[in-house]
Amino acid sequence: MPVLTGRKTERERFAGANTTWTCEAMMADGKALQMGTSHELGQNFSRAFGIEFQSRTGESTYGWQTSWGVSTRLVGGLVMAHGDDSGLRLPPRLAPIQVVVVLVRDENGTGPAAERLARELAGAGHRVELDAATDASYGRRVTDWELKGVPVRIEVGPRELAAGTVSVIRRDNGHRADVALDLVVASVTETLDEAQRTMLAEAEARREERTADVSSVAEAKEAAQDGFARVPWREVGPDGEAELAAAGVSVRCLLADDVAVVGRAY
Repeated sequence: MPVLTGRKTERERFAGANTTWTCEAMMADGKALQMGTSHELGQNFSRAFGIEFQSRTGESTYGWQTSWGVSTRLVGGLVMAHGDDSGLRLPPRLAPIQVVVVLVRDENGTGPAAERLARELAGAGHRVELDAATDASYGRRVTDWELKGVPVRIEVGPRELAAGTVSVIRRDNGHRADVALDLVVASVTETLDEAQRTMLAEAEARREERTADVSSVAEAKEAAQDGFARVPWREVGPDGEAELAAAGVSVRCLLADDVAVVGRAY
């Protein structure tokens, strides 16, 4: 997921911190999700809780502290940034199962062929699952794997095997290709890399398409209804930020050039 990094405003920063830095991502619906934060706490908490250390000169002084981290909200962000109406769409590098080999029907040598493919793909370093549960309907199994967001599905059926091929389907865009058996491993490796690049590029393009450069608080409020707005912080200030908040909009971060990124958040 592409993120914007910057400082929080005084209104948005962590209570008790001197400065808060944040990573902000745009979800598929145009809203912002705070992905992680880092807080420079100064001596505020060490003074409150009596946390001291001995300096090099032997003097006792209050500690300078920081706090940072991310949480399981990143999993939610993954779902909301990339998911579609058919379920999850997982980036290959993060997917617990990268490739599922689906045995369509166990006949005419398809079972051993599917097992061999699964072994070869695993041997190439991919995370692979073999679905040989032919007692369940083919359609139900395909739907389940799409819901789970497995990046690549390989279907091994009697007709394809007779032709010396299998079907390779991408979850991110639904593209289906017939691939010769001896080219499957190389094809899947390339497909996973391409899907990874494509999903990141899609998320970057969506954020750029739904980010407007504006020059006033009123324009920022309007643009934030469908994405992000970039507006000079000098045009916002504390009073403008309060006006934005009253409309359900917040300053997500201040970029390095003191441009405020404004949007709706969860």
